[in-house]
Order: sequence, then structure tokens, then C-alpha cells
Amino acid sequence: MSIKIENDLGSINISKEVIANIAGSSAIECYGLVGMATRSASSGIVNLLKKENLSRGVKIEASDEGLNIDLYVIIQFGTKISVVAENIIEKVKYNVENQTGLKVLKVNVNIEGVKVQD
Repeated sequence: MSIKIENDLGSINISKEVIANIAGSSAIECYGLVGMATRSASSGIVNLLKKENLSRGVKIEASDEGLNIDLYVIIQFGTKISVVAENIIEKVKYNVENQTGLKVLKVNVNIEGVKVQD
């Protein structure tokens, strides 16, 4: 599914996958984040995603008012979770709004795990 933007010159269709890639790439740049996560629905096991699959750790919901973005992440052990989450929210919101021109209403950060960096 895609999100449609119309103007005087025509229309633009932006795939949710593209928005998810922008959000995932923005989040992964933040200090304290180990990576994006996916949850196996059947077993409840959390898997760390590789860089080419970042969009699988992002859920996009679009409405007429704007976007709601849910991120599923794994945080580095020893970092302050609230500070890392605030940085992720600000960076994702800024990058998605500037690169797509769409309004971001909410960015929800779901901490799926904590990992000790090697």
C-alpha cells in the first residue's frame, strides 16, 4: 500500500516500505541503539535484523492527519533508555517529515530487548 500526495502538477505515491526504510535508517544512526528487532508471533522470540531488513522492525499507519510510526528496537546495555528513545523519536520524525513532506503524528519506540555490545 502507498500514500498518495496530490498537488497542481500531479500526484506522488510513496510506498510504506520506503517510509519504513527512512525511519529504520534514521533510528539505527542513534547512539545506544544496537539494532532493529522483529518479534516472531508464534514463539515470542526477538530477532536482531540486519541493515538490509530494517523496514521489518517498523510499522507504518497512515491516516488523513498524518503518520503513526512504531519502531521495534534493541537497546545497548548501560544506556539510559529514556534518552535513547527521545533521540530516536526526534531523529525519525525529522527525517521522515523532511524527506517525504508528510506529517508525523507519533513515533512509538518499543524496546524489545537489551544487548551487551561485543
